[in-house]
Amino acid sequence: MIQRKQTIYLLLALAALIACLCLPIGRIEPRAMGVDSVWYNMGLFRDGAFTARPMLFVDLVVVGVLAFVDIFLYRKRKIQAQLCSVNIVLTLAWYVYYAITVFSVFQTNGTFHFGFAACLPFVAIILFVMARRGIIADEKLVKSADRIR
Repeated sequence: MIQRKQTIYLLLALAALIACLCLPIGRIEPRAMGVDSVWYNMGLFRDGAFTARPMLFVDLVVVGVLAFVDIFLYRKRKIQAQLCSVNIVLTLAWYVYYAITVFSVFQTNGTFHFGFAACLPFVAIILFVMARRGIIADEKLVKSADRIR
């Protein structure tokens, strides 16, 4: 299981998602005087108060759980490839919600600065694509070995 390259890709994608959950994904600098607001996946931390916006958090937790389950489905390659596709779509949905929130809500309150953690789901998407390609290559290899027998 662990010697398959797809498993390594899935573990690295899971690590990137966990790191994104822990790090700030943006910062809002107010136009006038005030303290910067820090945006995490769980919500917005401003002036010692926390405003919950858990949609991004829920999305990444679901993708992380599916990636973790995907690691242990190494005997069911078709389902594993489909779960990789679902993870890619859900991570893209994270970016869509992130962009909508940035351009509609936060731009009116001040200047928005992207955080490093905002690029980690993109790294996870790349790793999911690489894992999916490896899973499909394994499936083709198994089918060709079955034809030879």
